[in-house]
Amino acid sequence: MKGRAMKILPIENLRGEIKVPGDKSISHRSVIFSSLASSTVEIENFLHGADCLSTVDCMKKFGVDVQIDGEKVFVTGNGLRGLREPENILDAGNSGTTLRLLLGLAAAQNFNTTFTGDDSLRQRPMGRVIKPLAEMGASIVGRNGNKNLPITVIGGKNLCGITYEMPVASAQVKSAIILAALYAENPTTIIEPAPSRDHTEKMLSAFGVQIEKVGNAIKIFPAKSLTAPEKIIVPNDISSAAYWIVLAAVTKNSAVTIKNVGVNQTRTGILDVLKNMGAAIELENLHESGGELSADIKVTSSKLRSVEIGGAIIPRLIDEVPALAVAAAFAEGTTIIHDVGELRVKESDRLNAIVNEFNKISRGSFEATATDLIVHGGREKIFAECKTYADHRIAMALSIFGAAANGVEIDDADCVKISYPNFFQFVMRNT
Repeated sequence: MKGRAMKILPIENLRGEIKVPGDKSISHRSVIFSSLASSTVEIENFLHGADCLSTVDCMKKFGVDVQIDGEKVFVTGNGLRGLREPENILDAGNSGTTLRLLLGLAAAQNFNTTFTGDDSLRQRPMGRVIKPLAEMGASIVGRNGNKNLPITVIGGKNLCGITYEMPVASAQVKSAIILAALYAENPTTIIEPAPSRDHTEKMLSAFGVQIEKVGNAIKIFPAKSLTAPEKIIVPNDISSAAYWIVLAAVTKNSAVTIKNVGVNQTRTGILDVLKNMGAAIELENLHESGGELSADIKVTSSKLRSVEIGGAIIPRLIDEVPALAVAAAFAEGTTIIHDVGELRVKESDRLNAIVNEFNKISRGSFEATATDLIVHGGREKIFAECKTYADHRIAMALSIFGAAANGVEIDDADCVKISYPNFFQFVMRNT
């Protein structure tokens, strides 16, 4: 169902402290991995976005006791081999993370599991997950040659460890293989073309899983059990922080501090690129919790210049490309972002969305090929009415674009609930 339209007005500056929601990737994993332990885990600063709540719902249907109490979640695990057969189809909603990770988990169970999702998720390709799981011995069937939902995982299969060279760096695919590898008869090795976010490896290591990493090769040993910590503290999400980082950088007389943001090095590509563009960004109060690094991010307005990027840095900023495109529109010169074809199979075709909608605000600024995004900075910006394609990241990027330019009206503000439920409460206080 289409959400409500919203008009965002231009801002004069952005100042003060901002707290963004808990990290989406870590919130998903904290619930899934705690469900496989045999104790109660308290998860603090959990993201109560629609995607993470889809994971909670699925784990409950696997028979796990998950209780939500304000910003905290309490998970009492059933043990590594204690999941129960769901009585009904599991609905992953809009969440690719939920679906892909749980495909890996379901592949190792002794019962059948069927997954579905919303209209967007039903169109997203799952063959890249199913292929390595099938090589491990899993039996998985779906629509369109086992590529699309609904998908059924046929249980009771013995999994064997494999060596798998990933054609594309993907934390979701990697995590699905790792979850299946916990149950395999022998070790599994995953070779990435470039490092993707490593929250799964870090958290499972904290749960006692033996994982070895050499270069871009990750070796996972089968597990007999998982030993959970009493508490997991989720850092705030750098993907959500990216919008305020960009807005502060491109808006005159701005100075903000975004508190306690996760700065895992596999996620900080957005900071590296913005610094190369001339953004004034500083990390303060750097600290570590549960193997994850966090910091306060201080940003002041800056004059930006264009860059050309691609290759290994792209997996470190793939979700932040829409926000980065906004920064590029205010930079001097032409920015080229290579190797982002993955954006065409996200919640929407994000390259298409950027070209179609961002150009309404800044005409002729955005071009795309099959895999690259080109942004011509410094062109005139006007008020525009834009479509979000029901994509939370497009909606938030359009909102900061309009706030930094001459305003914007978006057709579906409610889609931000996927990852940042109170995003517009903050926006409307500042426009």
